[in-house]
Amino acid sequence: MTTPVTHPLAPFLQPARRWIRSTLLRLPESLREFVLFGLKMAWSCLFGAAMLFLMIATHLVWPQHAPLHRYDFLLLCALVIQALMLWTRLESFDEMKVILLYHVTGTVMEVFKTHVGSWIYPEPSIFHIGGVPLFTGFMYGSVGSFIARAIRVFDMRFSVYPKAWATWLLAAAIYINFFTHHYVWDLRTLIFIAAAALYFRTFVWFRVDRRVHTMPFLLAGTLTSFFLWLAENIGTLTHTWAYPGRGWHLVSVQKMGAWGLLLIISFVTVSLVFPPRPPESEKARTSGYRYWFKLLLRGNKWPLKP
Repeated sequence: MTTPVTHPLAPFLQPARRWIRSTLLRLPESLREFVLFGLKMAWSCLFGAAMLFLMIATHLVWPQHAPLHRYDFLLLCALVIQALMLWTRLESFDEMKVILLYHVTGTVMEVFKTHVGSWIYPEPSIFHIGGVPLFTGFMYGSVGSFIARAIRVFDMRFSVYPKAWATWLLAAAIYINFFTHHYVWDLRTLIFIAAAALYFRTFVWFRVDRRVHTMPFLLAGTLTSFFLWLAENIGTLTHTWAYPGRGWHLVSVQKMGAWGLLLIISFVTVSLVFPPRPPESEKARTSGYRYWFKLLLRGNKWPLKP
């Protein structure tokens, strides 16, 4: 007796997955892993990619005197996307909890930052708090969505992960400093040092296809911060938000540091729902940079025999 299909998208996704796998099998193993890694990353950031696409599309085609404000349309789209991801089970209710929590913390920070003039939202909207349209919370939530989905899609494990209480204290310090540095000392440099010390020994282990790969947690965060910086440039280029004082310009590379700190808040928020799991291998749990360099030289073939 055939087991009934319970996943709404299974009849469409399974044939697509089989076609992708059969196509990739024609490629050399290293190239196949690289392409599949890109596809899985795109699948992980589905929510954020959809929002970026809508920001670009509405900027290009939105009528000047449309009866529905562009920001309110983006909010409606975000709600529809969230509902569809839950209905299709592309996202779980546990993952939605992460998005909701980060949505709230992000919106609170947005309200404060626009109040002190760090950036502005130049277009009108009906659904807003202060000068912040409500769809912006989903932009923060999409970062949490990406982290939660990537952990699941890549079966991520984390070796030598810090104590939970230490990461909570660090995240709280980062969040508080985003507010207080406007009035007292900016402790960002000290926070960067603390973050580097806390996560220096932590490695991310992830599976693309048959191989298990690894990289330092700090390197993974730096690379992700770079792509978030690119996304921020898309946001300013499409006039979704703007920095006051002059027309469009490339966002300062220093903003990558701010995104890196926000990523720590995001990851700690995700860890409240999905506690980081250690690798199954005892060798991987205690490995460090020497082990990582050996893996790089061997093409990341794991596990490596001592």
